[in-house]
Amino acid sequence: MLQQTQVDRVLPKYHEWLDRYPTFEALSDAPPDDLVRTWYPLGYNIRPHRLQSIARQAVDEHGGQLPSDPDTLLSFKGIGAYTAGAIRSFAFRQRAAILDTNVARVLFRVFIGKGELKSHAMTQRLWALSETLVPRQKDAFDFNQALMDFGAMQCPARKPRCLVCPMRKHCRSYPLDC
Repeated sequence: MLQQTQVDRVLPKYHEWLDRYPTFEALSDAPPDDLVRTWYPLGYNIRPHRLQSIARQAVDEHGGQLPSDPDTLLSFKGIGAYTAGAIRSFAFRQRAAILDTNVARVLFRVFIGKGELKSHAMTQRLWALSETLVPRQKDAFDFNQALMDFGAMQCPARKPRCLVCPMRKHCRSYPLDC
């Protein structure tokens, strides 16, 4: 729900969604028109249908539970590398790399600094970097959450706060992007 939608718009819809569809079974059985009405006005109306498809697969193949292993998660239509990593990290507290827009921007600016951020080769490089940086012993959840928040609040796409950035001395983009 938060993808390209502001938190203050999402929160009431999030709570409404969970009230109406508290389980994969409830979501799986819901009439598709009800899903779209509940989702409105968030946009991207394919998403409630994809969520229902995931719920149905979880019910049909996994006893109504979302699996935690990466290969099985990636077998769900609509779950890609980022979503699988986010589910593993945030829902199951497993060590898993994530690479959303904010994380990619931070890793690019701090560790790389030059090149085309949106290229396939750069995305692969950033995924590898993200995997390397995730703590191995514990705190992967906190690390990933902090990195996402850092990208959103400290190192946004426009007007990064470089002068007060704790990474400034090590950042390959400083002072170029400031």
